[in-house]
Amino acid sequence: MATIYYTATSLDGFIADEHNSLDWLFQFGELEPNTFDAFLEGVGAIAMGSTTYQWIYDHDFGTEVDDPKPWPYRTPTWVFTSRQLPIIAEADVRFVSGDVRPIHKDMASAAGDKNLWIVGGGDLAGQFYDCGLLDELVVSVASVTLDGGAPLFPRRIDPPLKLLSAKPYGHDFVELHYSVPGQ
Repeated sequence: MATIYYTATSLDGFIADEHNSLDWLFQFGELEPNTFDAFLEGVGAIAMGSTTYQWIYDHDFGTEVDDPKPWPYRTPTWVFTSRQLPIIAEADVRFVSGDVRPIHKDMASAAGDKNLWIVGGGDLAGQFYDCGLLDELVVSVASVTLDGGAPLFPRRIDPPLKLLSAKPYGHDFVELHYSVPGQ
């Protein structure tokens, strides 16, 4: 079991634009082949920040959505938040706040021998890192720059990460897989 921050980023290191939107990412369409489906099969628990959850809600479930979609995950999801968020019916979502350590224990228990996925954002992944709970980063780097927005990982990592693999996908992405030293 590993705790993995798996995400996409712009070439200049942003996971969302200045409006906290992921729309920049969808210009690329579905990547084939990709590692996401296989990765998701190995996930037993999800950690998500409130901004990510709110974006999913607004785009897939909100009152202005013409064609609402089902919650995309069958895995229990812990949403870290300090504010009230809308509830998505029939989604296994648990709203939590505070220190990530005790919640990580609950997530690990629920995940069994599967991995924990930190969806985003970067600050949430950084909180797991700060507590020595982040094992790996899998980052798909897109061939665009955003010139601002939500940073990939707003922390200093020292000693450096260890590169496990680098794989190009199509003409627009490279996936970098790192292990986190000392975790």
